[in-house]
Amino acid sequence: MKHWLVIGGTGMLKDVSVWLINEGNHITVIGRQQKKMQNLINEAKNASKLTPLLVDYTNYNNLKTALIKSQETHVSFDCIIAWIHGSDTRIWESLFQAVSNTKNVILYHIKGSSSYLNNDSTKSYIPSNIIYREVKLGFIIEDNNTSRWLTNSEIAQGTIDAIKQEIPEKHVGVFEPWNLRP
Repeated sequence: MKHWLVIGGTGMLKDVSVWLINEGNHITVIGRQQKKMQNLINEAKNASKLTPLLVDYTNYNNLKTALIKSQETHVSFDCIIAWIHGSDTRIWESLFQAVSNTKNVILYHIKGSSSYLNNDSTKSYIPSNIIYREVKLGFIIEDNNTSRWLTNSEIAQGTIDAIKQEIPEKHVGVFEPWNLRP
């Protein structure tokens, strides 16, 4: 059993959170909306393996404090799945400070389609105790040459596949031709 932290685990990554619990792991889930968190709690077959944290990750001190308390109660995080919008390095700093004493923490950074073109600076400040992995989310091209964004189910399955495959970078969907992006 591992202790997972899932940031964004009540929305598009809810199925990942449920899968991790069903696999026997303990998960701490960061979410901002009580209703979505309650839906996750209701869907989890073993809610005792779930620590819900209603925290806005842009409140850096509250985030760091909540993460430290969760680790004091349930041991250190072994793995992190992070769907973090924007490029505010203070969010990442708070996260990394909260796990600074833990070795070999695996981080799955979930990234939107624009990461395919834009060079993200997140990798440049990853501490040495973090094993960094990326899950890049693209889009789907339909048979009639139209496109659509990935569904939450497709995103969750791609993330689960990345965890099972233990690879440094996983693409979910396609990224080219870029001009067909929805």
